[in-house]
Amino acid sequence: MGILAKHKILETNATLLLIFSFFVVTIGGLVQIVPLFYLENTIEKVEGVRPYTPLELAGRDIYIREGCYVCHSQMIRPMRDETERYGHYSLAAESMYDHPFQWGSKRTGPDLARVGERYSDEWHVDHLTNPQSVVPESIMPKYGFLSHTVIDGRYIRDLMSVHRIVGVPYSDEMLENAVADFKAQANPDADTDGLLERYGKAAVRNFDGQAELTEMDALISYLQVLGTMVDFSTFTPDDSR
Repeated sequence: MGILAKHKILETNATLLLIFSFFVVTIGGLVQIVPLFYLENTIEKVEGVRPYTPLELAGRDIYIREGCYVCHSQMIRPMRDETERYGHYSLAAESMYDHPFQWGSKRTGPDLARVGERYSDEWHVDHLTNPQSVVPESIMPKYGFLSHTVIDGRYIRDLMSVHRIVGVPYSDEMLENAVADFKAQANPDADTDGLLERYGKAAVRNFDGQAELTEMDALISYLQVLGTMVDFSTFTPDDSR
């Protein structure tokens, strides 16, 4: 009863309760915040994670523009039902070059964090053109117009420059070759040595099968890279952090 009696003093004195509440919140905040000042980076670096290529970055912008994130999350939670269906749980490093990140908050359709290379380019073309042709129960709208919208990458260097301002490590060489790399990735006959040297593992092919470079190419290149950068057969979490 002694403790309860002392606690009653706090409950009946608004000023004292406010002071002690502030004190408790301050201690809790310091415990959470202070350790961060002693870390060089709060995100564990993972081998294989790289900035998006110019074409993938353009595809990501189209993904955001069309509101794909509204129905599709890109975050697999560390729960068995999620990892059994979608694959390894999402790592913070996989989103370190996403501005903004595409974790999402709702799944009307499946999570796309590991969709890369799970389906053929042809499947993605059919799915985006007429979703119900491959998934009859789908309520996804049609995006066939992407196949008819030609893009030339004239603004891709500017887009990459903005991303560099917010921390994406695009080098001067990457910016100088932005338009060339943009066009080369969707052209199997192009000289892609420079592209692969700058970005490492990157899919190079005509994604939508058409002669002209379209928004469909860009979007599919982005979808096909999701979840493919990290080799989870060799990945070992850093437990020392």
